[in-house]
Amino acid sequence: MEAIVVPDKELEIRKKRVQKALREKEIDALFLVQRVDLYYLTGIRRRGIFYLPAEGEPLLFLDASPASEGDRPGIYETVRIASLEEVSPAIRDFYGTLPRTIGFELDVLPVADFHVYRGLFPGVECVDGAWCILEPRRIKSDWELARMEEAAQLTAQTFAYGKSVLRPGLEEMAFAALLEGFARVQGRERERVRVRNYQTEGYEWHVLSGKSGGMVGLLDSPASGEGTSVAFPCGAGYKPIEVHEPVMVDFSFVFNEYHMDETRMFSLGPMEGKAMKACEASIAIHDTVLSRVKPGVTVDELFQCSVEKAGELGFGDQYLGPPGNKVTFIGHGIGLELVEGPIIAKGKKDLLQRGMTFALEPKIVFQDEFIAGVESVFVVTEDGYRFLSKVPVEIFIC
Repeated sequence: MEAIVVPDKELEIRKKRVQKALREKEIDALFLVQRVDLYYLTGIRRRGIFYLPAEGEPLLFLDASPASEGDRPGIYETVRIASLEEVSPAIRDFYGTLPRTIGFELDVLPVADFHVYRGLFPGVECVDGAWCILEPRRIKSDWELARMEEAAQLTAQTFAYGKSVLRPGLEEMAFAALLEGFARVQGRERERVRVRNYQTEGYEWHVLSGKSGGMVGLLDSPASGEGTSVAFPCGAGYKPIEVHEPVMVDFSFVFNEYHMDETRMFSLGPMEGKAMKACEASIAIHDTVLSRVKPGVTVDELFQCSVEKAGELGFGDQYLGPPGNKVTFIGHGIGLELVEGPIIAKGKKDLLQRGMTFALEPKIVFQDEFIAGVESVFVVTEDGYRFLSKVPVEIFIC
């Protein structure tokens, strides 16, 4: 499948927004090496260094290796280098001087690498510039939204396929493998989902059936599941899926660099009463939160209204995890990475803005029994929200 090329106009708009953020923080230049940030501003899929001054044109540093799959013709001045020692002289030659302050992606840059890069700029103040790239990335353009909706179409096909192949006795991991295989054939990218936090390992399928859904553990999530071993004790395990039990399918999907992250409940035949009520309650909470979405609302307001709704429905004790193991978030930004800012979390005062995209994921957990939940991706509009997800917001009874 042919890779999507980021339009030059799109890259120019992104560059100007990041430069504006640099000026607001009074940082003279930004030194980017993280793969996703590099792609966001250059449209290329390879290792490199992107040097972006607060004013003027940037420099893109690449080594002399052959172009990798997905590369595009550059629109920025490109310098081929054989070693890092060539970076600082090239910047001095191009701009006539080195910056007074230079920002780095200190949220993800390894300390050892930072010391190496800092050594390239003696006498220059080195500061955290991560906000200057992450803040502009929160607002998605129409072009980006179109890419996310393309991913959503494939996600919807995959959930529909899941309903057709789920059967009694199928292990959670086997079900996950069937879904993953279908998704890859339909066009899912070869790489794994991308997560920025170094303590987090991204994986595609969080398939939890029955009591697996009531297992808390490794993840910063209402439930972790059994997993495959003590080395990876989360997500789908080897438990056979039984009739009438709730099965949570949480799927992360990457297509043309953009992520989708969605959850739906499945069941082989009707669920027992308590589980069905919990699944219906999670959808009611989901819909209540969405009814409050509009520019200017804080993410804390969304979190608090979800907690109030869970209490009204009689699931306050189980909402967002069992007592003593509750999380304090109900959603997260999403785009080029699986989890982006802002996080819809308790006490956070970030304001919703038009163009922000979120994965909303209220969950209800009965410890050692089951989990119920739903997750959809939406974009904030001028007066509310619009679904990017194409999967029906319903319980999949097979």
